Amino acid sequence: MTTMESSDNSSTAELMSRYVSSELGYGVPKDGWRICLAHEFKEKRKPFQAKDVSLSNIVEHIGLGVRYLKWWYKKTQIEKKAPFIDMFRALPLRQIYGAPLGGIGGGTITRGWRGEFCRWQLNPGMYHYKTVIANQFTVCLRRGGQTVYQQVLSVERPPTLQGWNWGYCGEYAFYHALYPRAWTVYHLPGQNVTLTCRQVSPVIPHDYQDSSLPVAVFVWDIENKNDYPLDVSIMLTMVNGSGHKDDKSGGHWNEPFHLEKEGESVSGVLLHHCTTVNPYTLCMAAREQSDREISHQTAFSPKGTCGALWCDLITDGRLDSPTGSSPPTQKGEKVAAALAVGCSVPSQGHNALEFSLAWDMPNITFGSREREHVRRYTRFFGTKADAAPSLSHYALTHYRLWERSIEEWQRPILQDSSLPSWYKSALFNELYFVVDGGTVWTELPEDSDVSGGLRSEDGGLPAQPAIIKEYGRFAYLEGQEYRMYNTYDVHFYASFALIMLWPKLALSLQYDIAGSVVSCDPTERLHLMSGRNSPVKTKNVVPHDIGDPDDEPWQRVNAYLIHDTADWKDLNLKFVLQVYRDFHLTQDPQYLQDMWPICQAVMESEMKFDTDGDGLIENSGYADQTYDGWTVTGPSAYCGGLWLASVCVMCKMARLVNNETAFQRFRDILDRGSAAFDKLLWNGQYYNYDSSGRDLSNSVMSDQCAGQWFLRASGLGDGQFQAFPKEKICSALKSVFDLNVMSFAGGQMGAVNGMRPEGVPDHSSVQSDEVWIGVVYGLAATMIHEGMLEEGLRTAEGCYRTVWERLGMAFQTPEAYCEKGIYRSLAYMRPLSIWAMQLALDTSPPRVGRRQT
Repeated sequence: MTTMESSDNSSTAELMSRYVSSELGYGVPKDGWRICLAHEFKEKRKPFQAKDVSLSNIVEHIGLGVRYLKWWYKKTQIEKKAPFIDMFRALPLRQIYGAPLGGIGGGTITRGWRGEFCRWQLNPGMYHYKTVIANQFTVCLRRGGQTVYQQVLSVERPPTLQGWNWGYCGEYAFYHALYPRAWTVYHLPGQNVTLTCRQVSPVIPHDYQDSSLPVAVFVWDIENKNDYPLDVSIMLTMVNGSGHKDDKSGGHWNEPFHLEKEGESVSGVLLHHCTTVNPYTLCMAAREQSDREISHQTAFSPKGTCGALWCDLITDGRLDSPTGSSPPTQKGEKVAAALAVGCSVPSQGHNALEFSLAWDMPNITFGSREREHVRRYTRFFGTKADAAPSLSHYALTHYRLWERSIEEWQRPILQDSSLPSWYKSALFNELYFVVDGGTVWTELPEDSDVSGGLRSEDGGLPAQPAIIKEYGRFAYLEGQEYRMYNTYDVHFYASFALIMLWPKLALSLQYDIAGSVVSCDPTERLHLMSGRNSPVKTKNVVPHDIGDPDDEPWQRVNAYLIHDTADWKDLNLKFVLQVYRDFHLTQDPQYLQDMWPICQAVMESEMKFDTDGDGLIENSGYADQTYDGWTVTGPSAYCGGLWLASVCVMCKMARLVNNETAFQRFRDILDRGSAAFDKLLWNGQYYNYDSSGRDLSNSVMSDQCAGQWFLRASGLGDGQFQAFPKEKICSALKSVFDLNVMSFAGGQMGAVNGMRPEGVPDHSSVQSDEVWIGVVYGLAATMIHEGMLEEGLRTAEGCYRTVWERLGMAFQTPEAYCEKGIYRSLAYMRPLSIWAMQLALDTSPPRVGRRQT
């Protein structure tokens, strides 16, 4: 057994140490994240808050602190809204989350690894963290016409619903996630029966129809190890709502339904949630078959003992199935519904039951209520808010096709014996954020103009680019706590998942950004960092983001208040780098043609920062926007490296569009800039953080080779299109590995952002001594591109072990954590950059044991 395999096995053993059964479930894969339902995480961390800022940083940023406090007070106390970044009310860590339900852009419901429905994002981009205790699966076993066992499949013992049998022993069950599927295995003590609940969501690469559907399917595989047959029923109960206060607003109602189409029938219950804003219908359904019995309870009150419902099921394994709708709820009341499906399971045999969950909220408004948006799935299921039955029917009759597509996609990676198991788990499970990042995917309205006012003939874009018309508009949050859509400096890292798996969405997002680049908004606004008033949006500058879901995304760009647009030098560079990388991976000639003039415009806006004409842009103040806690003076490794890489790809694009004049111009800048970069920043082992000569200028920055990373990801980086000497890149990466990785936390927690050359973390800012998981995955990808495979895997492994196994942050990977004590910003966009590692693996030379696809 290799060291890598031993490490994989020992860590899984810790999460599964309390599992007492030998049952491994039905069809559960080997790879993924596995945890016993009785597991308790030993380490309990706290979120970073304003009180965690050091005294020296408070003194340095006292003006920012005062301005933020005033802004926060106005937002929360006067406007009665949630700040898009709340330094005083950070989310506490709840070590409970599992794979979210649903496709891309239609809202999500997260089911925890212990089975609870506990995180809701039905209103676009706005999260509600509430475990709805009545939302449960219950099993009923019957032998010879008598119920012998009935149990809520939950380890909880709540103070309500006392008429139900709670307290399932978690030591007999485990959860296994390999997104977009998850399995929960329940061995029923004393019954010789094992249940495996398989959760399936339609998240399928290169599929732009089914991947948009707000549905999920639960398949219950039942294994009967007894010498006699059993009748088995599974009951799903759901509250009409999400545990939010509007559950009691009144006017909600339920009704049973039956839908027959194309030779297949489904039936279930519709839960109509009739709020004033963004009403929706939740639907639970099952497929009718000759050997299955479907029954329901249209409405029950989810308070008190609920003994009547329990007795209804225990009597004969089915529910009463009343006809007709329930009356609308009165204000202050809640209503729930139940659906039961039963079948016979032969002795020493197997059978399966299927449920679907769908939610239909076709027309959405954001916080400003200015305009209505139409979700992508309505192209296939209509906008009339009556699609829940059809969605359920489609899910129950197509989920097997989804699973075949998912298995075909995942199989080459899962069967690659040269890749460690932890990596396979991380690669697929981190994809949860594409769906659960407050994600919206909408149709482009007929009257929309995304060009920013500059038409194609003037160096801009069409009013409605073909790719947005065909594939819609896409947006996802920087993080569930950092509520800004398409935050561009972070999307730079996360974008690898989109461009590799849903490239049309990646290009659609780029067109939206490009249109905002050429626009301007002269409205003066106070910027918190500087304290000065400046325009919201400057022309030919990439916006930080496209807005807050509590306002009106796409209409008012750049929600971020910390800096003004003039400070964000790296955003323009990241736009240029992504444009070429995306062209390289898609080979879309129209995309390159449309983006070339905009890339020229943003590079022109950058050139004014080359104040001494040496071909290298200078920084001042907080110009490295991604690392906006670090003071930078003069050219820096990070921003300077991105600049050189951008100039390099401009040379390549100039050649592709046959613009020799532009090629010669950028070639000259690249030659001069590369020489200046080496002269000012290279210290013989790595690139200094910046060139100011101050005490901390020679700190080792983990992300110093980001420019080279993007060149390699774009098929460049050597020969005619080289910006950095290979031997210096390799030396810098070795320094980062030796210092930021192996000299930090015993080499077990990934790469710290900043490390002093003497081997202690750089504590000069609130961000320099953090580990940024998404940056670490990008660093690992860079190492793999440069032939440092083992170092890259070791670097990334530390983050996975820390987040998923030690800290209990599954399906809420944060932006950052420190060596001890705290984390920052749960459920963050940047860790999607792990797909950059897969791109590096796909484009690196074949390895021993690797299966080629």
